[in-house]
Amino acid sequence: MSSPRSNTGELRLAAIDVKPGAVMESQSGLQMLRPRIWGAWREPVARSRVAAIVMHPASNFMGHYLIEPLAARGVACMGLNSRYAGNDTVLLMERVIQDLGAGVAYLREQGYAKVLLIGNSGGAALSSFYAAQSQGITASEFLHGGPTHLVPVDLPPVDGLALCAAHEGRSRLLARWIDPAVIDEQDPLASDPSLDLYGSAVSPPYDAVFLQRFMQGQAARLARIEAWVGQRLATLRAAYGAGSPAADQVFTLHRTHADPRCLDLSLDANDRAVGSVWGDPKIVNASAYAMGRVSSLTGFLSQWSSRSPADGPANLTRCTHPVLLLNYTADQSTFPSTRDAWIAAAPGRLRSIDIRGGNHYLAGQPALVDQVADHIAEFAQSL
Repeated sequence: MSSPRSNTGELRLAAIDVKPGAVMESQSGLQMLRPRIWGAWREPVARSRVAAIVMHPASNFMGHYLIEPLAARGVACMGLNSRYAGNDTVLLMERVIQDLGAGVAYLREQGYAKVLLIGNSGGAALSSFYAAQSQGITASEFLHGGPTHLVPVDLPPVDGLALCAAHEGRSRLLARWIDPAVIDEQDPLASDPSLDLYGSAVSPPYDAVFLQRFMQGQAARLARIEAWVGQRLATLRAAYGAGSPAADQVFTLHRTHADPRCLDLSLDANDRAVGSVWGDPKIVNASAYAMGRVSSLTGFLSQWSSRSPADGPANLTRCTHPVLLLNYTADQSTFPSTRDAWIAAAPGRLRSIDIRGGNHYLAGQPALVDQVADHIAEFAQSL
């Protein structure tokens, strides 16, 4: 029996030119003068009619675990990076879908009749945002002001979405993960012990009264931060002018990983173990570089704020594509409620499949990688 790799072509590198973004969005002069994104992809030995792209707003997916298994099953697959790979400080979701569109166009140019978007983890909301905008652009203005310059040719049509270990979007993650115990945004050690998941005053299992206070505290903290972001932008614009790259700044958002579900397995119960996908949630919450830790004002509005245009289920309701949803049941960051939100957004055109025992990255689970690849390949070939 041949090995899976013998059924695929060599790993190929794609260098794809993209439109310029914001002034000073990169410290590389070369990238500013000729902005490019990069992808790694494999084709099946026997040419097929369908290709897939797996992409995340900021993570490097050029080594994604599905590239080779899908190619071995007859589906060309590209792991594509956005211009913000490895650094989401100034990331604008409106630019990321433009980058994804360049990847779709590249695969169309290679002769593929059908293109599938694979939305893995944070790539799920990205794929849904792209799908919705490709069927009608509404993101014509940035939240911080000014035109996005998105036009239909930037967003070629796609034929379906496969979502796996699918987060609902960065804005929803922050709303559920931000630590409400913080009482001083300049001092990560300043804390309200009555809301501190990692202190000694509270412990799981958490009662309904505590959980209600906790979520109210999260909403209140996020609202304060969003109000400050708006005020600070107005101040900088008054000083430098609205179109100036100086009319923005970076800031630190401390303690962004406090989800009671990490510690209380009775909440949104699945097959997960206690903890976070990144290890001890207490350490992740306090670490120097964690989710949303450093952001520009404009990047915060686009990615993390409650007004972000990249809400996954909200965008899924706006498009008409067929959807395959693969739920990893031992995931520590997507839960049954996450699954249910996606299902509710696409009634009648979404098929949901549980991948039993799957952790968020399918780390150390090669048999489950094969299972996921089987489901996605079958779905891709049906488009």
